[in-house]
Amino acid sequence: MSTAAFDVLADPSRRRILDLLREREHMVGELVGDLGLSQPGVSKHLRVLRDAGLVAVRQDAQRRWYGLEPAPLAEVDAWLAPYRRLWTDSLDALERHLDTKEQR
Repeated sequence: MSTAAFDVLADPSRRRILDLLREREHMVGELVGDLGLSQPGVSKHLRVLRDAGLVAVRQDAQRRWYGLEPAPLAEVDAWLAPYRRLWTDSLDALERHLDTKEQR
């Protein structure tokens, strides 16, 4: 997996943009209002997300709609899978420990 996705996702504003795009497509102006960032700042983040393949743009007359591209996120999820198992194993062990304490 490419480190580019992690580099892009490290920025909290970009993660917030992805959260908003998960719900539906947005135009830049909508994102500006939701994020409280300047239009040039939002456009810069969108360009980085688009270059990483996380966001696609759709032209509709004079409007540009930005939408989420989930494929690169699947790569991130696949990379995290072994770590998720570690968390699950730890939580299962904690549950067993707590169950043992309750039985005493």
